[in-house]
Amino acid sequence: MRVAILSDIHGNSIALDALLADIKSRGGADEYWVLGDLAALGHDPCGALQRLYALPNVHITRGNTDRYLVTGERPYPHLDDIAQDPSLLQRYVEVAQSFAWTQGAITRDGWQEQLAQLPLEFRYILPDGTRVLGVHAAPGTDDGAGIHPRLTTAELESLIADSNADLVLVGHTHWAMDIRVGEKRVVNLGSVSLAPMPDLRAKYTLLQADANGCLLEHHLVDYDRQAVISALNQIHHPAGDFIIQFMRGEKMPAFSKGLSAAEAEHLGLPVT
Repeated sequence: MRVAILSDIHGNSIALDALLADIKSRGGADEYWVLGDLAALGHDPCGALQRLYALPNVHITRGNTDRYLVTGERPYPHLDDIAQDPSLLQRYVEVAQSFAWTQGAITRDGWQEQLAQLPLEFRYILPDGTRVLGVHAAPGTDDGAGIHPRLTTAELESLIADSNADLVLVGHTHWAMDIRVGEKRVVNLGSVSLAPMPDLRAKYTLLQADANGCLLEHHLVDYDRQAVISALNQIHHPAGDFIIQFMRGEKMPAFSKGLSAAEAEHLGLPVT
């Protein structure tokens, strides 16, 4: 079996199209596993959702931003943060407007219920008996600091200790990594969109598995980021200036999207 595994599309259908074309050029996939953050932030949330749900044998889990679109929750900063630091007001307004814009688009096109039904995790047993867990941030959660290279071995062991899996697949932090922790293998897929510097290409993983074992191949795909910038400007996206900085490699994602800036800095994580 061949499985294409991806995460963090963030409404960027241009990046997604390039990635799907690359998968097709490599012989396609029997299944697709998508680990959340599907629509929010990008210029084409509904287009991205249409492409994802049209994939054959697709399994999709929710990300924190998918949950925000359903529940009305919002990421940092919150009103309490602004009370402590008034300079955060502009960012607060941008976040609110961006999510409201996306929420309006997916509600208009009838995607709200499907996002509400997304499961937290996906489990699968490969032909050789390998137990797979796919989840957006870390076992048991779609949010928080997630899994990233700055974790110590002890911290990573603690995060995956109760995963009941041999292969743990995550996204969320946008920071691709592939590491063994004892008998377990942990893979962060990176992101389709809003990739961290210096490599802004879309990332995904191909899994090939049979009764003799499994092989993971990590792939990078370039795409037309200028086309994304043009699309954002054309529709006057409320967070266009913010997203364009990522497209130009001028901004680094906070690899702890569920944390406040102070908490992220305390952990030594980059902050947007």
